[in-house]
Amino acid sequence: MPFPTYSFAARTINSSVTVNKVLRKTYFLLSLTLVFSSLTAFYGIVTNARPTGFFTLIGMFGLLFLTQFLRNSKWGLVSTFAFTGFMGYTLAPLLNMYLHNFPNGGTLIMTSLAGTGVIFLALSSYVLITRKDFSYLGGLLFAGITVAFLLSLLGFFFNMPILQIFVSGAFMLLCSALILFHTSQIIHGGEDNYIMATISLYVALFNIFVSLLNILGFFAGGNRN
Repeated sequence: MPFPTYSFAARTINSSVTVNKVLRKTYFLLSLTLVFSSLTAFYGIVTNARPTGFFTLIGMFGLLFLTQFLRNSKWGLVSTFAFTGFMGYTLAPLLNMYLHNFPNGGTLIMTSLAGTGVIFLALSSYVLITRKDFSYLGGLLFAGITVAFLLSLLGFFFNMPILQIFVSGAFMLLCSALILFHTSQIIHGGEDNYIMATISLYVALFNIFVSLLNILGFFAGGNRN
């Protein structure tokens, strides 16, 4: 019976084309958002942006939910750039602190940026080459990130540097696993919306960069006040 075979082959080809299309769009949009985020971070540094605390959380989660709501429309692209631009701008106070209070602050920032890039390229390449399915990580990652987030709040409000560094290390591992998970979701058809795929990878990269910077800054010393 050749017809079912041909039908299956056609579906396989169509599925592969769709996956490649989502993958290309995701990486292209991710590249644009990273550039835009860098520009807003630079603007924040130049204008000496101040930490906004609770407002940052509201803006972050508000724009994140807005992007998810608009993910199937052209306005989803607008909210994607609004979210990533906002996240870049909120980085400015942290970057300014390193630039002004650490003698090698610029080096720490560039090292963290390079390290984040290497991690992303290595993990993405691994999934794309091996085609392994990491969907089983979903539940574990959700639980781990929830615990790490709560611990980060505890370390922040009670000024516990050691706990904060421990949480930064945990976030690095968890967000590295997120890259494996989300890339796997794309190539296996579990994520067919390139806007949400972009946001997921961007958030993972953002957290890896901040966590790596915190770890390097802790061991480099410097005045954090």
